[in-house]
Amino acid sequence: MRCSVQQALPAFGKSLMANATLYLCSMTDQDLLLAFIQKVYPLPAESLEALLTGWQPLSSKRKTVLTAAGETERYLYFVAEGVQRAFYIHERTEATTVFTYTPSFGGIVDSFLTQTPASCFYETLTASRFLRVSYQHLQQVMQAHPAVRDMILHLLGFTLKGVLDRQIELQCFSAEEKFRVLLKRSPHVLQLIPHKYLASYLGIDATTFSKLLGTVRI
Repeated sequence: MRCSVQQALPAFGKSLMANATLYLCSMTDQDLLLAFIQKVYPLPAESLEALLTGWQPLSSKRKTVLTAAGETERYLYFVAEGVQRAFYIHERTEATTVFTYTPSFGGIVDSFLTQTPASCFYETLTASRFLRVSYQHLQQVMQAHPAVRDMILHLLGFTLKGVLDRQIELQCFSAEEKFRVLLKRSPHVLQLIPHKYLASYLGIDATTFSKLLGTVRI
């Protein structure tokens, strides 16, 4: 396995950096997925075993569109390495809506869950490595194992909370307030993600973002 320590370290905390580096370098992608599931929602052994089946590896070069607007998302991705984004295009202007990186689930999740055409694109920002599972397989596992269905509902609840919190920030906060929230919540993204995409995500122009980067301290 190739080691992507920079992307994965935030989940472990700065104080555990050295141990986390050695730990992540020794893990397979399946190990990463297992550890992530056990952390966010521990499952009974039988349900966990069923959920871990059916995931297929995928590697992609940087700036690869995995899902295009208008397509129906067929896969749920687990990010083993790299950084990705979802974005919407309106009159040739791109608006970044979501970033994904190790360890997290990815894809156009609303399209995946509803099996309706996606409004956004999902692309890699860096060379990326994934495990992915099909909609049909995950549906079968959820039907056979209610604990897996409960896990998905649990994750959806927190995802919805995050979406609503972000909606408040976009509509009510000033540029500096949005920037401060970003630094407080996810300071590591400044090293992971090109700043033009972070500016788009915050709904501010790149010049304003650059000025805030030079003046705001947390």
